[in-house]
Amino acid sequence: MARQNYNDLLAFVSVARERSFTRAAALLGVSQSALSHTIRGLEARLGLRLLTRTTRSVAPTEAGERLLASIGSRFDEIDAELDAVTALRDKPAGTVRITVGEHAVESILWPRLARFLPGYPDIRVELDISYGLKDIVAERFDAGVRMGEQVEKDMVAVRIGPALRMAAVGAPSYFARRPPPRSPQELAAHTCINLRLPTLGGLYAWEFERDRRPVNVRVDGQLVFNSITPILAAAIDGFGLAYLPEDQVLTHLHAGRLVRVLEDWCPPFPGYHLYYPSRRQPSPAFALVVEALRYRGTR
Repeated sequence: MARQNYNDLLAFVSVARERSFTRAAALLGVSQSALSHTIRGLEARLGLRLLTRTTRSVAPTEAGERLLASIGSRFDEIDAELDAVTALRDKPAGTVRITVGEHAVESILWPRLARFLPGYPDIRVELDISYGLKDIVAERFDAGVRMGEQVEKDMVAVRIGPALRMAAVGAPSYFARRPPPRSPQELAAHTCINLRLPTLGGLYAWEFERDRRPVNVRVDGQLVFNSITPILAAAIDGFGLAYLPEDQVLTHLHAGRLVRVLEDWCPPFPGYHLYYPSRRQPSPAFALVVEALRYRGTR
């Protein structure tokens, strides 16, 4: 069934409450003649007279009083809710949902949110930690975090982190048993620790590049994880080579717990970007979170 247009009911409520076409027309921003035409049309549609008109006054009929009592408060409730929703535009409050990978949370989002959130107690942030490339519109996320080159063209992309490098590493105990690889192709002879990505259920192919020549290698080994934290622990314990973000392994490299290989095959690449639909009208809470996460160079 076609939805009714309720503008004529709103016009009736205004006239019945004001007891004046002149005041009601000014309140609604229409002419008196247009308002009178609207009321006549409503009465014709209902087959009832709703207002008694004289040269000096306007008053609801019995049917008009009943209709006013029935719908007047409901329009008031709608107005109150619209006012409350509009207030969200100017008040930093509400929930911001972001889908993001584990490394981006640890290295970027949490350090900045920990500084930002105490100043905005009415803003709530929900982080969905996943390596899957989710449809943020279909799954009702406010934003997602991906590497710069992975962001779709119809999205707004805000850089939130520096350029990144990957690092192929292994424990000294591992290299005591076999020589380090000198090229990505030699990884086929090594035990490697794999990362399984939720998207298509596949294993992450280790991505290398030198002299603008990309090389993707499918590695094999005894262990597969869906999180980088246990991969790091397994590598330190000598269970195989791991391919991890450089910042995750620097401390262990300096301490001698890990040894780096194939470093000249790991150039920098675009870092993390926050992305969201270009047609989105951001709430104050979302806009503040974006600014808190925005990358501004070395801090």
